Amino acid sequence: MTSPVEVPERLVRTALRWCGEEAARPWLDGLPDSAAEFLGRWHLTAERPVLPGGALSLTLLVRREDGTPATLKLGFVDRYTAHEADALAIWAGRGAVRLLDADAARGALLLERLQPDVSLRSLPEDRAMLEAVEVLRHLWVAAPGDSTIDLVSDRVGHWVESMPRRFAELGGPCPKPLLDEAVSLCAELAASQPSVVVLHTDCHHGNVLAAERAKWLAIDPRPMLGEPAFDLGPLVRDRLATVVAETRPQAVVRRRVTWLANSLELDVERVRGWALVQALALGLWCVSVGDPAGEDLLSVAEWLS
Repeated sequence: MTSPVEVPERLVRTALRWCGEEAARPWLDGLPDSAAEFLGRWHLTAERPVLPGGALSLTLLVRREDGTPATLKLGFVDRYTAHEADALAIWAGRGAVRLLDADAARGALLLERLQPDVSLRSLPEDRAMLEAVEVLRHLWVAAPGDSTIDLVSDRVGHWVESMPRRFAELGGPCPKPLLDEAVSLCAELAASQPSVVVLHTDCHHGNVLAAERAKWLAIDPRPMLGEPAFDLGPLVRDRLATVVAETRPQAVVRRRVTWLANSLELDVERVRGWALVQALALGLWCVSVGDPAGEDLLSVAEWLS
């Protein structure tokens, strides 16, 4: 790829919608120069971009100086992604893509090459859930004592403030008792976590790719430190459009909660509670930025109530 890197239009739209013009525009405008900089710094030869790519990252398939295939990821850095490199370093390739080099402050990661076009979405749901559970088993490890990865309890404290505020600003897009339940669950669950491990927090089927050295590996973590039950929310609400189209979507979502909890020997009510809180927090945020998934996420929260 000898021409300048072009930023995919999908990435531009998503970044502007989710992050706002002031934060996203300088990052988007600087991506071509950043790509050129890191290709040079790490002695890489670009092959092609991965399309459609990540929601908030530009991803290029590259080769290292010795010809080894790799992936260059240039991501938008915020509080959710700031510790991606830290988590990948802790996992050291166990259950997740291997980190080869990083400039974490700039959001630049050099990663091993996986199969970008083959994710768990290529499998039937039941099989995909089985594989996702096995990946998560590898990821739930203790963090080093000096880790600066955010705590679930701290993030949830932010939600306790942001959910009622967004609810009011949006004119009450869901039943008030649902909001009250979510706020109450935040305090109750955060204060009673039975264990603390490194969490992926975005391990849905699209973020688990086929690989050569392992059958499936996770990518794109938004890591936190907390209890394993917190990490199952993305799987509970995965393939959302398909779930919403079901005749009895509430039964589908609740069946997922029970199956995931039992498969991983976790408390069903804690899995349900965290999934509800996440669906409501994310749903309110999506509605606030005009993301069409917002209404469906609020429905998921209601089905879990």
